[in-house]
Amino acid sequence: MLLQHDSSKCHGSCAVPHVELHPSDRPAVTLSHVCMERNGRTVLDDANLTVHKGDFVAITGPNGGGKTTMLRIILGLLTPTSGTVRLDVGRNSIGYLPQKNSVDSHFPISVREVVASGLLGVRDMDAAARLRAVDETLRRIEMEDMADRPIGRLSGGQLQRTLLGRAIVSHPALLVLDEPLSYIDKHFESHIYTLLAGMAPHCTILLVSHEMSAIASMANRHILVDRTVSECPAHHHYIHTECL
Repeated sequence: MLLQHDSSKCHGSCAVPHVELHPSDRPAVTLSHVCMERNGRTVLDDANLTVHKGDFVAITGPNGGGKTTMLRIILGLLTPTSGTVRLDVGRNSIGYLPQKNSVDSHFPISVREVVASGLLGVRDMDAAARLRAVDETLRRIEMEDMADRPIGRLSGGQLQRTLLGRAIVSHPALLVLDEPLSYIDKHFESHIYTLLAGMAPHCTILLVSHEMSAIASMANRHILVDRTVSECPAHHHYIHTECL
C-alpha cells in the first residue's frame, strides 16, 4: 500500500515537515496473540505487533475494527481475553491522548490543571520545574491565553489541544495518540505536524486515525487494524491531501 502525497496542492501552512526517525532493534511494545471479546463479539483476534523504540507508527482501519481497543490494551486500561502484552517503557513514561468523546468536559478543571495532570506520575521534579514545564507546554499548544479557563467553556478543538498538552508535557518515551486531528482546524493541524516532527527523534509514537492524513507521510510504519493486525510493507507512506 503506497499512498501518494501530492505536494503541489499544498500551500504554506499545510506543508508536512521532514521527520528524523531513529528506530532501534529494541522493542518498546510487544503484542503476542492478543484476543479481545466483548459482549459476545470478537474485537481483536490473534493480534501480533512489535513496535520498536523510535518507531512512528500510523494506525488505520475501519470503525469498529479494534484500533482504540488495541491502544487501551497496550496502555493497560483493558485486559485482553487472551494473549500477552509487554511494555519496555515505564508506565510513567507514556503520554496518552484519548478520543475527545471519552473525556467529561463538564468536570470542573481548568486548562492548566489538565495539562499539569500529565506530570502526576513524574518523580524528581520540583514545583518550579513543573510550573515551567506546564507553561512551556501551554505555549506549544497555543493555549497560554486560556490557561485558567474551565474545560467546559472550550470548543472541541481547544479541548483537543488541551488533552494533547497533557499527553506531551512530560516528554514521554511512548506517545499514544487516538484521533489527534479530531475537531482541529487547519492552522493547528499544521502545528501538530511540527510538534510531532520535533518529538519523533526522541520518543516512540503510536498514532491512530480513521481517515489517514498527511501524518502518514511522517510515519515509518503503517499498521492496519481490522480485528487482526497487518502491516503495509512499503518503506515510505505518502497520501494525497486536499489543502485549502
